[in-house]
Amino acid sequence: MAGQNSPVVTLTPAPTLDRTYFVKHLVEGGVNRAESVGEELAGKGINVSRGLTLAGISAPGVVPIGNADPSVLDRTGSSEFLTPLWVEGTLRVSTTIVEHNGPTTKINEHPRPLKQADWDAVVAMTEETVRQNDAKWLVVAGAHPEIIETGKVIDLHPLFERMEALGVRVILDTSGPALRYWAQRGSATIMKPNAHELAECVGKDLNTIGDVIDAARELNDWGVNCVMASLGIDGIVAITKTHAIHAFTAPVKVINTVGAGDSTIAGFLSAVTKNPAEDHAYGVGFDVAEGISAAVQWGAAKVQQPTSGLKSIDNLVPATVELIPDRDRLLGEPAKA
Repeated sequence: MAGQNSPVVTLTPAPTLDRTYFVKHLVEGGVNRAESVGEELAGKGINVSRGLTLAGISAPGVVPIGNADPSVLDRTGSSEFLTPLWVEGTLRVSTTIVEHNGPTTKINEHPRPLKQADWDAVVAMTEETVRQNDAKWLVVAGAHPEIIETGKVIDLHPLFERMEALGVRVILDTSGPALRYWAQRGSATIMKPNAHELAECVGKDLNTIGDVIDAARELNDWGVNCVMASLGIDGIVAITKTHAIHAFTAPVKVINTVGAGDSTIAGFLSAVTKNPAEDHAYGVGFDVAEGISAAVQWGAAKVQQPTSGLKSIDNLVPATVELIPDRDRLLGEPAKA
């Protein structure tokens, strides 16, 4: 990928082989036969890279992959945009069951642990890929594996330090304790929690758009420049220290919600990288409103598709953007802390 001048690089610390089973009528506790089965190499950063290629934007993805399945890149059509670091072991498998006109059920294996030397190599490879491509954005997305020697989760500090030295903005998409830990350190330019993750992070229930804004402002105070709160049917609210913007689409038919958040990040980056605004009114160096407008459009497109990765951005539905959100608007899906 050297010399490509790709604006975005992604890092997926814990990739997964996604197997999706499509069934007509799921019988819990019974024997079910799948109508069809799909297989994709996935993980949040990988999904972002794949999605951006649909907009003609090169986004090389760094990923540590277990060497027990050496054909996985070619088999899943991922070799052209991924930069692999082959590590000892297997690739974890995530299983998704999509029921016709019904819910989506997903079972994720725990992330495969990494040796410290392998993680150090991933950090170095990420920096090299960013430098080679003169990238301005790094997306670090997905679960954080543990280090074999210590039992502790991977340390992102060296990565943040190197990106800061290069002037690269980092989007961090994670959850649970890692979300709160890194939010409190304010190292990321953008964090993208969903409503439940945000509620858990700040320890407060979220029932209205105003609750979401107030919760996100806590992350702003910790140093996160922009919080993209993903609210499902309520779209996205992007919050900076000075602005709050709400974007949403009309309801669409939901087939598979897996990968929707990754598609919103890809949509956001498709907009802000094509139309950079270094001195914009939002005070963060990029057009937040334009970014989340594209984000909700791409997210709506993804949930209408059966695969875990976005396959098409044709016929995007229109987005509504409110520069002054209705703080009293009740969330369609309230979140408990």
